[in-house]
Amino acid sequence: MKPLLLLLVSVLTSSLALAESKPNILFIFADDWGWGDLSCHGHPFVKTPNIDRLAEEGTDFYRFTVASGVCSPSRAAVMTGHFPARYNIDGHFAWVPSNARRGMPDWLSPQAPLLPRFLQKAGYATAHYGKWHLSNDMIPDSPLPSEYGYDAYGAFNCAGEQMPVHEDSQHTIDFIEKSQREGKPFFVNLWIHEPHTPFHVIPKYRYRFPDLEEKDNIYASVLSHADDRIGEVLDALDRLKLTENTLVIFSSDNGPARASDAAELALSYDTATGAGYGIAASQGITGGRKGYKASIYEGGVGVPFIARWPGKIAAGKVDKDTLISAVDLLPSFCELAGADLPGDYVPDGISHASTLQGKAAPQREKPLFWKINGTWPQNKRKPEHWASFAIVDQDWKLLSNKDGSYAELYNLATDPLEKTDLKDKQPETTQELLAKLKAWKETLPTQPDPSCFSKERAKK
Repeated sequence: MKPLLLLLVSVLTSSLALAESKPNILFIFADDWGWGDLSCHGHPFVKTPNIDRLAEEGTDFYRFTVASGVCSPSRAAVMTGHFPARYNIDGHFAWVPSNARRGMPDWLSPQAPLLPRFLQKAGYATAHYGKWHLSNDMIPDSPLPSEYGYDAYGAFNCAGEQMPVHEDSQHTIDFIEKSQREGKPFFVNLWIHEPHTPFHVIPKYRYRFPDLEEKDNIYASVLSHADDRIGEVLDALDRLKLTENTLVIFSSDNGPARASDAAELALSYDTATGAGYGIAASQGITGGRKGYKASIYEGGVGVPFIARWPGKIAAGKVDKDTLISAVDLLPSFCELAGADLPGDYVPDGISHASTLQGKAAPQREKPLFWKINGTWPQNKRKPEHWASFAIVDQDWKLLSNKDGSYAELYNLATDPLEKTDLKDKQPETTQELLAKLKAWKETLPTQPDPSCFSKERAKK
């Protein structure tokens, strides 16, 4: 055999061995998808047969929480494995004056520790399709997703060209096929638009729910469309015989949006995604959890988390005990992928690689923290949006207003719906958690990194 041919055979053989030894990872991250907005979670009219399939073939974790009640901080936590407050990302990225007014940067730093970059260095083909929102399309000088460790991307809510929201699944399938041809394991963020406003409805899906009132019909139709696109990707994994070696996770960036008042159904316009129905059609539910989007009660941060990995993680199982956080995803994925973390990198989360292989969950020794811009005194129109901080330590959760003058305490093991405030019955626990929260606040930066400021700030 000629030397060149031997070399090509050797390269191909080693590439195939790499692809077979490392699991593929597909992370599906929805936008404002409430815990109760799945037929497998008992929704009265939403139908999600493809996500239900993931639950039937995988494990449904009931105690997963994201790192914020709104999108950009939640996404920053997934990317970095850090609480987003470490980057002064406490709300959604908007246009420059709004970011500056809220003490935020204009984008997540590309120099931050980044999940896709770690996986890329470990030999993975990396891609991002769908919503970005680690900056905003109204900030044209913000870094493109390609600067964050992705080999390919198509996105909206970012600088540059905006990918149409419904093209996410086809791009994902094309990238998976390309990765298989090249013999590389893949990591894909599939960050779908639904069910964020505007609601971009298609008649085909509205016809599936002819008996529903219009607002319910709109909500059910956009979720059905999203579920179909997820099904297309799952079918592609089957067709390519990649299902057995692919970890698929479905989750959401925060709880469901709800109008604070009775809103009239009307069209709205988004600069990144176009025209569609507005907030009046937001009919999401939380499975009884308190609060909605922008709240750090469980309804705002407790979201679906369904993981499927055939032969590794149990099929058809519901796990009501294991506490998993969005900051755990980076260390978990990197351990599964054999990706080395920098020696000076300290994640806020822990690795759940064992959990995602059907083994015992690790002991969580470090608390989880949240920071958001709560409204105090409490707004009667939004009674669940007063808290600015929260801490979860083992089974205890404490919420606090901005200055710490008011707090509530819940035992999530016995009271996952946060119905009974125990601060008066557990004063020592309350003070202990307030002290831990105070110590954590002191570790946070007072100002954003100026390298993450748009040049538009100089014009103001």
